[in-house]
Amino acid sequence: MNTYFDSLITQHDFSTLVELLLYRAQNQSEQKAYTFLQSTEAEAASLTYKELHTQAQAIAASLQALNLVGERALLLYQPGLDFIAAFFGCLYAGVIAVPAYPPRRNQKLSRLQAIAVDAQAKIVLTSKSILDSLQTSSNQEDLEISGLHWLATDELSNDLAQAWQPQELSGDTLAFLQYTSGSTGTPKGVMITHGNLLHNERMIEKAFGHTNKTIVVGWLPVFHDMGLIGNVLQPLYLGVPCILMSPVEFLQKPIRWLQAISHYKATTSGGPNFAYDLCIRKATPEQLAALDLSSWEVAFTGAEPVRAETLEQFAATFAPCGFRKEAFYPCYGMAETTLIVTGGEKTALPITCNVEKAALEQNRILKQHQSHGDTLTIVGCGQSPADQKVVIADPQSLTMCTPEQVGEIWVAGPSVAQGYWNQPEQTEKTFHAYLADADVSDSAIPSGPYLRTGDLGFMLNGELFITGRLKDVIIIRGQNHYPQDIELTVEKSHPALKSDSGAAFSIDFKGSERLVIVQEVERSYLRKLNVQEIVGNVRQAVIAQHGLDIFATVLIKTGSIPKTSSGKIRRQACRTAFLAGTLDVLEDWSENPGNKAKFRDLEAEVDSVLKQLTPTKQL
Repeated sequence: MNTYFDSLITQHDFSTLVELLLYRAQNQSEQKAYTFLQSTEAEAASLTYKELHTQAQAIAASLQALNLVGERALLLYQPGLDFIAAFFGCLYAGVIAVPAYPPRRNQKLSRLQAIAVDAQAKIVLTSKSILDSLQTSSNQEDLEISGLHWLATDELSNDLAQAWQPQELSGDTLAFLQYTSGSTGTPKGVMITHGNLLHNERMIEKAFGHTNKTIVVGWLPVFHDMGLIGNVLQPLYLGVPCILMSPVEFLQKPIRWLQAISHYKATTSGGPNFAYDLCIRKATPEQLAALDLSSWEVAFTGAEPVRAETLEQFAATFAPCGFRKEAFYPCYGMAETTLIVTGGEKTALPITCNVEKAALEQNRILKQHQSHGDTLTIVGCGQSPADQKVVIADPQSLTMCTPEQVGEIWVAGPSVAQGYWNQPEQTEKTFHAYLADADVSDSAIPSGPYLRTGDLGFMLNGELFITGRLKDVIIIRGQNHYPQDIELTVEKSHPALKSDSGAAFSIDFKGSERLVIVQEVERSYLRKLNVQEIVGNVRQAVIAQHGLDIFATVLIKTGSIPKTSSGKIRRQACRTAFLAGTLDVLEDWSENPGNKAKFRDLEAEVDSVLKQLTPTKQL
C-alpha cells in the first residue's frame, strides 16, 4: 500500500471516499463488497474490496496519463460492476465523474449529448460492448461528442495500478455531477462533494438504523442518486455486503427482487412506490409460498408519492412471507441534497395524516380523524436530523408558513450540494434562498441560505408531509389541484389503464387553464380498445372526484410515457410532447368539433353529471 494512506488504518473519520475505500481494501481486503446477479439463481460477477481498489487504481492511472485531473468523465455502462470500478477510478484520479443513462441501440441520444456538452466532458468511460455497439449504430452521427476520448475500462490491465499517483483531495473536492432526472425541465448537473457524500451516508446509516450486520439488495439504476448513493455507496460506508441486480431484470419479473431479498437474507432494500405496486400485481400464490421476507428490516420508499393504499396492500399480501408493515420506511430526498433529507423511526409504523381535500386545494391543512371520500390520506416522510434544517416557506412572499399552511420545502445543511454546474444564475436562485421574516436572534431557524426544493408540503409535529411539486400544481379557476391525485383517479377508472403511467397537466386554451390527461394502456387491452368506454369512465371519475372537466384525454402505447430514471412521470416533458404532437398515440379525445360528433352521447352524459355537481363545486 502507498505510505500516503498508511495512517488511515486506524482512522474512521474519513474526509473522502478514496480514503474510505482504501481503508476497506487494507482491512477487509478479501471480503466480497459487491455481487451482481444475472438472475436470482446466478451470480454474474463479484468484487472484493481489494479487487475494486486495484481496478480503481488502474483506471485512475489511465486518466492521469491523459492529464485529465480536474476534468469531467462521462460514465456509460450497462448494469453491472464495471460502473462502480469506473466511478472510483475517477475519484482516485481527481476526475469528476458524470454518471449517465447507458445508451440503447437506435436510441436518440439528445439527452446524453446535452449532458456531455453541459458538463464539458473530456472523456467517456465505458465497456467494450457499448463502444462496439455505438461504433456500428445508425445513430452514431447523432452523438455530437465524437471528439471526446473513449476508453473501454474493462480492457485495462490491473498492472496499470502501479502507476497510480494519489491526489490531494478534501471534503470540499467535487466527486461527481448528478444530473437531475429532468421531471420539470432541462437536466442540470448537481455538484456533489466528498463532504456532501460522507455526511449523507452518515445520515442514512443513522436514519435506517444500519449496523455491521446490514445486508443490502438493490435493483435501482446505479447512475441515479438513489441507486448510487443508497445501494452502492452506503454498503461501502458500512463495510457490508451489497447484492445488485439489473433494473430490467426487476421490471421483467418483479418477484426476482423479493427472491433475492429472501435468498440473501437482506435487511435493507427499497424503491419507488411503483415497485411495490408491481410486486402486488405480479406475485403468484406459488411464488409467495417460497418467499421468506422476515429478514427485511428497512423497506425504504421514496422518489415519488408514497401511497398509503400501496403500503397496506403490500403488507397484507406479503405478511404470510414474514414481511412486517413496520419495515416500511417512507423517506424524502433529492439530488440537490445528495440524497436523503428526512426519514422516520426504523421500527415504527408509517405515519399518515388525513386532510380535507377542499382545504388542501386552498393550500390549507385541515386534519380529519377518519378517511372518507372528501379526505386525502398523506404518508409522512419522517423528520430531519439535528444538524440539518427543514422549513416550509411561502414560495411568493418567502416567509415562514404556519403549521396549517402548505408551502415550499426549504433545506439547509451539510448534505446540500454546491449548486448546478456552470449555471450561476440558477444556482443563486435555487441554492441561496433566504427567509424574509427570519428572527436573526433565533439560531434554531436561520435566515439562510436554503435550498429551494420546488416541492410542496407541510410539517406536523416535526414530521414532513409531501403534497406535490410546485411547478406541477394545476391551478384552474383559482383552485390548486395535485396531478398525482388526478392521475390516481384516472388509473383506477378503468382496468385497461396502466398503473403509475399517466400524466395530468394543464394547458392554456383561449385564455383559460384546461386539464389534459395522458395515459398509457395495458398491453393486454391494445387489440380490443373500447375508447369511448375508457374516456367516459375517465371523465366521469375526474368530474366526480375533483370537480374538473377534461379538455383532452390521450391514450398512448404501453411504455411510451416520459419518465425519469427513478420512475417518476416527467409531466412537463409530457406536456411538451402533447403540444408538439409527438406522443405515441393510440386514440385521443379532445374538446373540438371533430371529436364531439364522435362522442355526442358521452358529452350528454358528462354534461348531466356536471349539472348535478354545479351547486357544490365552482365549475
